[in-house]
Amino acid sequence: MFLGVSIIADRFMASIEVITSQERKITIKKPNGEKITTTVRVWNETVSNLTLMALGSSAPEILLSVVEVCGHNFDAGELGPNTIVGSAAFNMFVIIGLCVSVIPNGETRKVKHLRVFFVTATWSVFAYTWLYLILAVFSPGVVEIWEGLLTLFFFPFCVGFAYVADRRLLFYKYVYKRYRAGKQKGMIIETEGEPELPSKVDIEMDGKMLNSHGDELLDGEAGCEGKEMDEEEVRRELARILKELKQKHPEKEMEQLMELANYQVLSQQQKSRAFYRCQATRIMTGAGNVLKKHAADQAKRATQHDICSEISINNFSSKVFFDPGNYQCLENCGSVALNVVRRGGDLTSTVCVDYRTEDGTANAGSDYQLTEGTVVFKPGETEKEIRIDIIDDDIFEEDEHFLVHLTNVRVISVGANDDRTNHTDSLAGLGLPYTATVTIFDDDHAGIFTFEEPVVTVSESVGVMEVKVTRNSGARGVVVVPYKTIEGTAKGGGEDFEDTHGVLEFDNDEIVKTVRLGIVDDEEYEKNKNFFLEIGDPQLLEMSERKGGDGMCDEVLTKKEKEERRIAEMGRPTLGEHVRLEVIIEESYEFKNTVDKLIKKTNLALVIGTNSWREQFVEAITVSSGDDDDECDEEKMPSCFDYVMHFLTVFWKLLFAFVPPTDYWNGWACFVVSIFVIGLLTAIIGDLASHFGCTVGLKDSVTAVVFVALGTSVPDTFASKVAAIQDQYADASIGNVTGSNAVNVFLGIGVAWSIAAIYHYSKGEEFKVDPGTLAFSVTLFTIFAFICIAVLIYRRRPAIGGELGGPRIPKILTSCLFFSLWLMYIIFSSLEAYCHIKGF
Repeated sequence: MFLGVSIIADRFMASIEVITSQERKITIKKPNGEKITTTVRVWNETVSNLTLMALGSSAPEILLSVVEVCGHNFDAGELGPNTIVGSAAFNMFVIIGLCVSVIPNGETRKVKHLRVFFVTATWSVFAYTWLYLILAVFSPGVVEIWEGLLTLFFFPFCVGFAYVADRRLLFYKYVYKRYRAGKQKGMIIETEGEPELPSKVDIEMDGKMLNSHGDELLDGEAGCEGKEMDEEEVRRELARILKELKQKHPEKEMEQLMELANYQVLSQQQKSRAFYRCQATRIMTGAGNVLKKHAADQAKRATQHDICSEISINNFSSKVFFDPGNYQCLENCGSVALNVVRRGGDLTSTVCVDYRTEDGTANAGSDYQLTEGTVVFKPGETEKEIRIDIIDDDIFEEDEHFLVHLTNVRVISVGANDDRTNHTDSLAGLGLPYTATVTIFDDDHAGIFTFEEPVVTVSESVGVMEVKVTRNSGARGVVVVPYKTIEGTAKGGGEDFEDTHGVLEFDNDEIVKTVRLGIVDDEEYEKNKNFFLEIGDPQLLEMSERKGGDGMCDEVLTKKEKEERRIAEMGRPTLGEHVRLEVIIEESYEFKNTVDKLIKKTNLALVIGTNSWREQFVEAITVSSGDDDDECDEEKMPSCFDYVMHFLTVFWKLLFAFVPPTDYWNGWACFVVSIFVIGLLTAIIGDLASHFGCTVGLKDSVTAVVFVALGTSVPDTFASKVAAIQDQYADASIGNVTGSNAVNVFLGIGVAWSIAAIYHYSKGEEFKVDPGTLAFSVTLFTIFAFICIAVLIYRRRPAIGGELGGPRIPKILTSCLFFSLWLMYIIFSSLEAYCHIKGF
């Protein structure tokens, strides 16, 4: 039964993880008016830990108390309340003692949110002190309505105080604060102390102004300094991991590297209590390591998607278009050839397409010949050529262009009577580009030399980029143009690019030259650096200079050469509009795309959540390795223990596979159904525990403290152990223990006793509760809890370094002390239950 509760609690916690991981977009407006959109969690971390997370962790104990009261004619029972106290003792002493001891030698773990820990620890001690007060002080042996309701209302008070501590509200708002926009996109940084500027720094976020005196910051905002890494920081970290893995495993394919990177990021990511609980339960029941399974599945899906994406949806339709779409020619070239291609579809058919020229700045009849006609692709033909005549003249003019359009694509088939029929357009169509641009360069001037555009952006993975220097408005004569690179934010010398300089020599009628620049790829996720390529004054290379005869007389030149020189000198070469090209080096698109794909898959809700019933049933019957090694190089076979645990739990797995997947209603459907099923199982467990106690001769109070509390806390034990080892902070392993203990009392006792007190009041009776054994257990636990918390606080001293781990001797002594406290609690509670020790 305990295994069944653990498995349905796993489904319950998975739904909570999905619910609390919901995000929303906010808009941040900086002082300069720039708006930044980023995503933040809807749920505040502290609030979710003390509400849904604590409810999920303590649901069996809470529901056991409520079901017991409702099932015993609203009379008090011993099993539910004593299970709550016994579970609190096990959590406080055994789980924390185990977490202290499992930290590797020389390492420590500290509580990150210390203020929240102090608040929840205080409330956990107060909760059991309050329980003693209502049992033995205010109204001994009787629980009144106000006591039950006040116990229940302490729950929102506890959550509110923890939220105040986490957000540093109330007294903290009187500390001088200011907000500034961080250098990273989507980050707001909160700083304390005296302001550097007298004027307030205004930052508008979702219509609210944050300033030096403001204390409003949206819940879940991840931008404050000291909070977990923001989205951009995660991307940079993921890019760094991917680079390291590529260097470490150069022989692996990208899909394998993505699997390794995904697993490593998920392993290092800060996780919630719900995730650790689900992971521990699934490893314990033979369902395998969820992180490894998720990383492997995502890598396989990515590979399958890439294969499928290679199959074009247009394979059944022929596309006709120009390839390329732009053409250049000199005025004296005679004619220009345009290439028309057919791609896809049935190549055994005949396809026709019409074409026609259209004036741009060039005019038909004076610059080119008006041309129109039809191109016919016979079966098997994929390329055709269109020729258009160019008209030459001796008049100096600007470069001009005209257009050529493709229209009316059709498939021609031959019928039985040899009559040609046209098929529907779905069998053939126009592709892009279906309009070609032809530029006519004038050849009556030496030319104007320029870059095609002032700015060009290039990926750092390009290796070698080619930059075109164009010669417009003429191409007569031989011209040399010097060029060189100039550093900007990008550094030369092989750091970001290779320094380049030289001279381009344009021959007569040559209109384009290319400069090759070497770009260094250092695989950064985000990169935005620039450098410049500059061209100098062009010089017309005299015929004599080109031939190497510096002192040659004009008589050596032929008559044709003299004429060429005279015409060339009428239009000396000049620089055009763009003589300085800015080259912006950005991150590799492929590398960034890989990182972005991984980012989408590092949401922990995707790891433990499910999206279909089919997936749940497949997981229910599948045995996976529960090995928790850090390496993810190869999939390991399940061990004998995995098979045994799977055999013991397969019935519960299949039964609870009927619970709605976590993707439905954002996890709420699974949440509601799971808590209802947990209530049914705890009712059965309560009856079984009572029968077990009667069979072996144990009282319900002893059965609850020893066996029921132990059975309901085993998944939490494994979860805390994994969290203590894997997480860099102690919050997920011990920080949530105190909050969970307080929630147990406020909800488990508050709800059950409020219902019972109201019911008995309506009957004109009093709700009586025997304070004896329960009051003694509560008192004993409270005293030991004070000792436990004091030891944890003392361990933060520099000599030890943190609540968990530390030097070997203090670690062993602390674990032995906590285990001893639990054993003493069990022994004294049992002795008091059998009247060997006098209680209250």
